[in-house]
Amino acid sequence: MRTLAQAIIVGLLAGLGLLWGLDRTNRPPVATAVAPGSYAPAVAHAAPAVANIYTTKVIVSPTHPLLDDPSFRFFFGLQSPVPKERLQSSLGSGVIIDQAGYLVTNHHVVEGADEIQVALQDGRSAAARIVGTDPDTDIAVLAIELPDLPVIDIAESRLNRVGDVVLAIGNPFGVGQTVTMGIVSATGRNRLGINTFEDFIQTDAAINPGNSGGALINPDGALVGINTAIFSKSGGSQGIGFAVPSRLALAVAQDIIEKGLVERGWLGIEAVDRADLGGALIRRVYPASPAAEAGVNTGDLITAIGGTPVASAYEALNLIARTRPGTRLNLTVVRQHREQTIRISVMQRPAGTVNSTP
Repeated sequence: MRTLAQAIIVGLLAGLGLLWGLDRTNRPPVATAVAPGSYAPAVAHAAPAVANIYTTKVIVSPTHPLLDDPSFRFFFGLQSPVPKERLQSSLGSGVIIDQAGYLVTNHHVVEGADEIQVALQDGRSAAARIVGTDPDTDIAVLAIELPDLPVIDIAESRLNRVGDVVLAIGNPFGVGQTVTMGIVSATGRNRLGINTFEDFIQTDAAINPGNSGGALINPDGALVGINTAIFSKSGGSQGIGFAVPSRLALAVAQDIIEKGLVERGWLGIEAVDRADLGGALIRRVYPASPAAEAGVNTGDLITAIGGTPVASAYEALNLIARTRPGTRLNLTVVRQHREQTIRISVMQRPAGTVNSTP
């Protein structure tokens, strides 16, 4: 009996094993995502062209107003006050885009700087001069004089897709060159109130103070954006960072290098959204501006610019800005419930123009 029982048990186990094996054989394979083992090749390719930027600014401490009064000083026997000066240091990052020594960084990294020092990954450093800046996109171009500079490869940022892996390279908190990884969280982010002209790549790659002006690269080590800002209540990274797309940053840099400024159109109007009416409502016309000379009035509703429909003040701002100065175009407006077409000449956008003014 014992032998028979053992034989039955062995037979049952063998049968179950066979069925289990058949079940596994016939089961469809489970799809698994295979991630690369390392992004080190991409970093090694791009990092030499990412520089640390150190700026110094002379801050003059104000004196008490009473000390500026000669009568007050005479009465109390005081000498003329000597303004106190102190040095304020800050840091950021930059990306070498040309062997001639041009670097792209953020305008806010170098704004007001009296001295700028650029340190490369290979240990070399050099004083930098500001070629030009564009506060409207927060882009600046620096120039240094060093031989055999590494230059970053440029990717077409229009090809970025939500979910693509990206790496941020910079100098956060001055600890030295650092790499963080994330994905493209969104593209085309605008109306954030960071810059006048916004078309940001949003990423969850950690970006912290000091990363500004650094590189956002793809897994091939090519530049897709210039790290610019973070959304944070604490001042540290919270997984919401923004980068200026490489195509926009390089277009701005090229204008600065070749022309000394960024060519943008301007009409001299302030407009606000009127979504209920489907356009941009003009609330101010600047004196002696192209709009004033063409007869544009406060209260006109812009519905099209150069034949392109306009649904908001933001669209109007961008359409006008993209128009080359000197161009004549048709401005379609609704005035007192009647549509009119106004022929208008576009001029160069003045420096320091406020955000709401197309």
